[in-house]
Amino acid sequence: MKFFLSKKYDSVASLVKACQQQDPRAQTVFYERYKARMTGICRRYARTVAEADDIFQDAFVKIFNSINDLKDPEAVDGWVKVTVIRTAINYYNRTTRREELHSPLDGVEWQVESDDYVRMIDQMNVRDLLDLINELPDKYRTVINLHLIDGYTHTEIGDMLSMSDATARSQFMRGRNLLMKKLELKGIVHHENF
Repeated sequence: MKFFLSKKYDSVASLVKACQQQDPRAQTVFYERYKARMTGICRRYARTVAEADDIFQDAFVKIFNSINDLKDPEAVDGWVKVTVIRTAINYYNRTTRREELHSPLDGVEWQVESDDYVRMIDQMNVRDLLDLINELPDKYRTVINLHLIDGYTHTEIGDMLSMSDATARSQFMRGRNLLMKKLELKGIVHHENF
């Protein structure tokens, strides 16, 4: 995906260097460069649009406060994304850890062992899928986003969420199976012939 750079900042590296020198115009261009995409990431992790906006603002405060630590300006895209995701995870840890530890679904055993969910998900449009993911309880939604969408391993997720990789894997499986149930309720079902 190409992003707009003004004539003054003809490359990502020049934009980052200008931000490191606290150039307000560069900071505005930088902010606008990432706003839509990173807000989308925040919305996947938040329960509400207001929470997503808070996460996004917190992330950009962190980004501008630590942009001088970025040694390779060409790696800025990945650095910004990781910072936004980690800010969302920190928000999750602050808000959901205080909530009830057990959801009504904790005692339910989920026994889906196949990869049928991949076929089911392929049948949906992305917006509908993200809406369904957002309906999941926080602990499942976060792990589904981290693993299924952002590609983190269960070990990495465990580290980010301060849990064992086995717990991260278990929450992913439960979240995935709950997502499958929601897909089936929408009429999107797996086919035995696959």
